Amino acid sequence: SKDGGAVRPILFSGPMVRALLAGTKTQTRRVLKPQPHFHNVWQCEDTLDWWQSGHGEAGDDPIHIRIKRGDRLWVREAHYKTDDGDYERAVCAVDDAEVREHLAEIERLKVSHPQVDWSRHARLRPGIHMPRWASRLTLTVTDIRVQRLQDISEEDAIAEGAEPCSNGVWFDGKPQFAGSDARGAYYCLWEHINGTGSWAASPWVVAYTFTVDCQNIDAALSLAQGDR
Repeated sequence: SKDGGAVRPILFSGPMVRALLAGTKTQTRRVLKPQPHFHNVWQCEDTLDWWQSGHGEAGDDPIHIRIKRGDRLWVREAHYKTDDGDYERAVCAVDDAEVREHLAEIERLKVSHPQVDWSRHARLRPGIHMPRWASRLTLTVTDIRVQRLQDISEEDAIAEGAEPCSNGVWFDGKPQFAGSDARGAYYCLWEHINGTGSWAASPWVVAYTFTVDCQNIDAALSLAQGDR
């Protein structure tokens, strides 16, 4: 963007989109690629860059993190597309009422315009295919940390959008999460997204903290540049 930070897309699942919209999610963790080959990871106080160093081995190696402080991330989420042409727009999958209305309208159009193939409008599109113009959530990165997955704190697990289960209980009580209800809920979430055993592996992750703006990235950029 013209005011310094880069602009990048980022994918979120439906539950995490709901948490962003509700204002309960201000962090996200992504597996660091490639993983550090040394165990000592540290941050330079002057530049805020992250480094790794070995035990008694010469030299330090930088950890390359593509997303930087100040970057703006526009959220890609699962969606449907409405009619083509000037009125095309996205109907986001987490907006249940709008989805029901959209699919009902497609059924009506199938009857009134049977010669048209409406199937593409009734197909749920994965978030990876959401175009930039359709995004409605803009995140501004305010902090970056490199840590082991299992080092997440109770406070950070809540900031990740971890929620109690439908019965009102945070977690089912695994011994390693005693007194750490939100961490337990985040463990469930992480395993659901990344697969069984992914928590136990405790990979190095990048923890991004951000502010959430409920508007399109280009609208957010235009407003920011107008304020300068």
